[in-house]
Amino acid sequence: MTEPDLTTKQGRKAWKHDLRMVAVRPRRVGLVLLAIAMMLGAMPFGGMHSLWGWSPRFLALCAVALAVPFLFVATLLRRRYKRQIMQAGGMDRA
Repeated sequence: MTEPDLTTKQGRKAWKHDLRMVAVRPRRVGLVLLAIAMMLGAMPFGGMHSLWGWSPRFLALCAVALAVPFLFVATLLRRRYKRQIMQAGGMDRA
């Protein structure tokens, strides 16, 4: 791993792209679960008050509870990647 070149526009663009590509799957799963939770939370206002015998509000809370660990892991992976890159280049900030 080498230190990112943040002095040029292309270097900054490459650095942003690298950070975006870290932990893509857990972040996407978490965001999809949050979107499902939002839709489930809005169902009672649309007239649907039961989904397979379960309350949509309860299912929305379950989806949020499942999404939080995915987003937490994605954040940790991204921070660890950034810390490794910065330390490899001789920079000590994280």
